[in-house]
Amino acid sequence: MKTKLLLLMLLMLLLILHKPTWFLASAYPLAPSPQVPPFSPFPTSMSASSPGIVMGAEQQHMDSHKKMVIAVAVASTSLGAVILCVLCIWIYYTKYPSKSKGKNVQRSDAEKGLASSPFLSKFSSIKLVGKKGCVPIIDYKQIEKATGNFKEINILGKGGFGCVYKAHLDDNLDVAVKKLHCENQYAEQEFENEVDLLSKIQHPNVISLLGCSSNEDTRIIVYELMHNGSLETQLHGPSHGSALTWHLRIKIALDTARGLKYLHEHCYPPVIHRDLKSSNILLDTKFNAKLSDFGLAITNGSQNKNNLKLSGTLGYVAPEYLLDGKLTDKSDVYAFGVVLLELLLGKKPVEKLAQAQCQSIVTLAMPQLTDRSKLPNIVDPVIKNTMDPKHLYQVAAVAVLCVQPEPSYRPLIADVLHSLIPLVPVELGGTLKVSQLPKQVLPADPPEDSSQ
Repeated sequence: MKTKLLLLMLLMLLLILHKPTWFLASAYPLAPSPQVPPFSPFPTSMSASSPGIVMGAEQQHMDSHKKMVIAVAVASTSLGAVILCVLCIWIYYTKYPSKSKGKNVQRSDAEKGLASSPFLSKFSSIKLVGKKGCVPIIDYKQIEKATGNFKEINILGKGGFGCVYKAHLDDNLDVAVKKLHCENQYAEQEFENEVDLLSKIQHPNVISLLGCSSNEDTRIIVYELMHNGSLETQLHGPSHGSALTWHLRIKIALDTARGLKYLHEHCYPPVIHRDLKSSNILLDTKFNAKLSDFGLAITNGSQNKNNLKLSGTLGYVAPEYLLDGKLTDKSDVYAFGVVLLELLLGKKPVEKLAQAQCQSIVTLAMPQLTDRSKLPNIVDPVIKNTMDPKHLYQVAAVAVLCVQPEPSYRPLIADVLHSLIPLVPVELGGTLKVSQLPKQVLPADPPEDSSQ
């Protein structure tokens, strides 16, 4: 956009530079048409030698000179105006780049969505039967076969409208397949919403959409496979977080913040996830975290957020959204704070105290989070005494700010990101320099950009 604008201004500048020549050529032609001389009582020879006639010619020459000066002045003024306009536009785009950049990001993301089709076309055994927008449609029978006819043994996770299965689409390609039973409008809306959004989004910390399919009331979404499952499974499953060291946990939080920052600040219009939770944060073989499940996500301004059907997961839903239906990017920040507490304490977002009684991790931990003497006692035993106490206090402080009841007191996700980067080792995508780290927690390819 900037390049085209500058080229347009340059063209205008060239036209202005040529304007004085054209103006003078039209006002003072080199071969003026002959005109009838005015009547003179003197002979022609006498007129030629008359001082009065000579003075008239000089006067005409001076008038021509003045007109030329005026023409040059007008051209110079026009040139100055063009330069001033270019300067003002340059200053505007330098000072307020977000909107124009956002539009470019959205456009480029839509173009990047086309990349999934060439990716699948590399595998000759995968049968593509069409496209939904720019998303490849995979033959339903092939997906059915790849999941073993949706056998229970291949289930990776369960959701509100169906399950996610592991599928073997090709000898060199394993994928995750979400099967949705769209027997009502809400399930269909979630399917359409997720496919539409993910087809326009491409970021290292957002799950990649590979294709989709359908069969009667069944809808299929195909994603890249994340081999280490969800953060929820890692923290609250059989291993109880034993594979997650302190540095890996903060790295996962950092990756999640990067994904949210992209949605909130680099998509145009901004995207609010609306269902951020540990089960929707997926981990690859190197424990890189990616956001998933965009069925409930909305674009800011695409619809009246205050009239949306209340959706989300108990324990992660921000108070203002739960009570008043008010939804903003700060709602995602609250959910992020709950995830950060899960990483810190190793507890579920809602803990059962007794029969029919529950308490959220926020109300349970808040008194100890703000007391440095008590904080170490509530940390997950798996990581207890394995971190710098100053780093522990800093992460706890970030979590406390994120789960503030008042939305305006919560930080922007960009501020959270900048607070976490110094706590993550360089080898894991942060800026912290650590002399020694266990080899098993060092990914071979750390993220290139530490600000997104």
